[in-house]
Amino acid sequence: MTVTDSDLIEAFVNTLHRHPGAGDEESLPDAGAVRQWLTDHGVAVVGRVESADLEHAVELREALRTLLLANNGLDVATAPAWRVVDEAARRARIELRFQHGVPELVSTAPGLDGALGRIVAAVQAMIATGGWPRLKACRAGDCHWAFEDVSKNQSRAWCSMSSCGNREKARTFRRRRVDSA
Repeated sequence: MTVTDSDLIEAFVNTLHRHPGAGDEESLPDAGAVRQWLTDHGVAVVGRVESADLEHAVELREALRTLLLANNGLDVATAPAWRVVDEAARRARIELRFQHGVPELVSTAPGLDGALGRIVAAVQAMIATGGWPRLKACRAGDCHWAFEDVSKNQSRAWCSMSSCGNREKARTFRRRRVDSA
């Protein structure tokens, strides 16, 4: 299965699904689930995945979510998030390799750190190709679902107008009515 860089990042961030008013659904509850998720998304995991590795995966996921919120214009602290991505790259021992004369970043570490390096390399590739700003997380505080903004002017703010967008517009409308009364 071939997964694009943007699809991989989106899917990884969306392993935590927030359901407004109904709680969160965690797709990575343990190390085995992380291994299975990575395998299902075309990322090879060489070697053992320990329970302690789960913390690295969740930390990277939430750092990426923060960066995608920043891409959507939210005022969030990105420096700590970039440090997490940088540390994940170090643990993954990412190296530049040339496959048939084409440069690519490859993770050389075993285990989960090496597999997470594939996601870090996807971030670098998105930045290098100019696609990174199109990856966003929904502005709704009870959602933060990752999506790729394919609108012409890159102004999409919500994961879906039918859910988060409509809820936010209704909230804004009610606030205006109360303020004007």
